[in-house]
Amino acid sequence: MEINILSEKDKRQEKLDKIATFANPYPSKVNRTHIISEVLENFSDLESSKKEVSVAGRIMIIRGHGNLSFVNLKDFSGEIQLAFSKNELGDDNYKNFVKLIDMADFLEVSGTCFLTHKGESSLLVKSYRVLSKALLPLPEKWHGLKDNEEKLRKRYLDLLLDNDLRELFVKKAKFWQVTRAFMIKKGFFEVETPVLETTTGGAEARPFKTHHNDFDIDVFMRISIGELWQKRLMAAGYEKTFEIGKAFRNEGSSPDHLQEFTNMEFYWAYANYQDGMKLTQELYREIAVQVFGTTKFTTKDFTYDLSADWLEIDYRSEVLRQTGIDVLEASEDEMIKKLEELKVKYDGQTKERLMDTLWKYCRKNIAGPAFLVNHPKLVSPLAKSKEDNPELTERFQIIIAGSEIGNGYSELNNPIDQRKRFELQQELIDRGDEEAMMPDFEFVEMLEHGMPPTCGFGFGERLFSFLVDKPIRETTLFPLMKPKKE
Repeated sequence: MEINILSEKDKRQEKLDKIATFANPYPSKVNRTHIISEVLENFSDLESSKKEVSVAGRIMIIRGHGNLSFVNLKDFSGEIQLAFSKNELGDDNYKNFVKLIDMADFLEVSGTCFLTHKGESSLLVKSYRVLSKALLPLPEKWHGLKDNEEKLRKRYLDLLLDNDLRELFVKKAKFWQVTRAFMIKKGFFEVETPVLETTTGGAEARPFKTHHNDFDIDVFMRISIGELWQKRLMAAGYEKTFEIGKAFRNEGSSPDHLQEFTNMEFYWAYANYQDGMKLTQELYREIAVQVFGTTKFTTKDFTYDLSADWLEIDYRSEVLRQTGIDVLEASEDEMIKKLEELKVKYDGQTKERLMDTLWKYCRKNIAGPAFLVNHPKLVSPLAKSKEDNPELTERFQIIIAGSEIGNGYSELNNPIDQRKRFELQQELIDRGDEEAMMPDFEFVEMLEHGMPPTCGFGFGERLFSFLVDKPIRETTLFPLMKPKKE
């Protein structure tokens, strides 16, 4: 005799079909009177008053005991035990529950509060209604999703089963809320600038390219949060602006890098990089205290305290100390030889790219918090030169746990100098440097109209991933995944 073994999905489909004969298994209106946390917080009063309440959520556990079944129901605010009794519901309703309802289904239930003999706050169900029949089961509660790729692909299940993960994203939301509140408190005006650009300004990175059909032109997705646009606003008379938004860089992934990420950038007229250093140090400490309740963190085996003094590290001196290379004097061949000696991979053979690679090698040994200062002009095409040494710039980077976690400078507002630097960047592009900055000569024209002394600064969600000591991909709700092949 052939045994017909139905798959779990097929079994649930049969149950769905039966439910549909007497009720809508996917109604739109929900008659919820309380979220679960409200029931638990006011449990004593609700129990004594015998007031009937209605809650809604997903079934996480079902335990049957003959004429009595216990269910754990979960909404975003918490989880509560429900008691389904044959005596309370009647034969047919109870039988339908036992035969047709599964873990993962969404229910609306009405009932009264009571304490079990074990003292657990529970709801005695008077009536119930299916809100959404699940055709696929949840992963086993105690095993869950183990494969990291599967966790990211089915993030909705991982979030459902992992309370700590859900709390992580609550903290991440607060991270940006605290940032926004801090900037507004300091008198900054929030703006929105274009995501599609004809030239990518404000950073050195390979962009994503697409085509604008209406204009019949190629455009790029921005690689910074409106740097050249916000500086136009400084020329327009605004003095303090900021933007929180998405940037896109068509580069490799790493524990610290994604192709799509959220950054914040601010621009502050009549301020310089030293003013920016003071403000950003205050911002980072505010985030630490308000979001995490501490200033002490461990990231990648580095332990640091954001409330401690922040060292100032000189770019040229630090590279010389760690590698023996003077980045202002060494030739490209000398830099290549040193990088090969250190077994450091490098992309491109321009002096700018080699210099940057040497610094990044050195950066990995610095715990921080620290300010990196006195960057060479070659690696800082938008920063103002120092008056006492034009080969260096008024720039600062925040270094934490061996990585750059913020970048700012006194903005270059000399149109003649800016034009020369853009022309140099164009030469690098012509030599094959895909990360060199695209010149924007309309921006130079703006500078010719005049822009006040300005400090600009940007940082991103990498800071959050460092403070929670997780790869940035794991602190992104829905990171980009390659589609599964059917």
